[in-house]
Amino acid sequence: MAAKIAQRRWDLLLVVTAAPHSNDVVTSALRMAQAVLDQGKTVRLWACGYANMLTQTTHGETKLINTRDPEGVYPSPSRIVRDMLAANPGKFAWIACTACSAERGATSHIDEVRFRSPMRFVSTIQGADKTVFIGGA
Repeated sequence: MAAKIAQRRWDLLLVVTAAPHSNDVVTSALRMAQAVLDQGKTVRLWACGYANMLTQTTHGETKLINTRDPEGVYPSPSRIVRDMLAANPGKFAWIACTACSAERGATSHIDEVRFRSPMRFVSTIQGADKTVFIGGA
């Protein structure tokens, strides 16, 4: 009989299903993740659908110039995710759904993003103490 591989446990799994610029869902998810991390807990975020556009390398490091604040420098979404991952090694992870990414042409994720097949979605949920879906269908 084969030995069962122990699955890593996470305190929270956030499943983000909204398009990044449709409303404040992504901001809410990132704030929730940071609040949980600030409590010393672990967070895994599964990006579904157009949320996979957040971690594309094509964003670069900063957003385009803000015409209301032309001197300001604002980090791109991929930079924000990269910074959160770097600040929380082993406590924060970002998963890109392979099917959702492929369907949307989001094939150039930053190196820190992990890829998971939708076939592993249920086991990912089972590996979390709490799961929160944000963004709707």
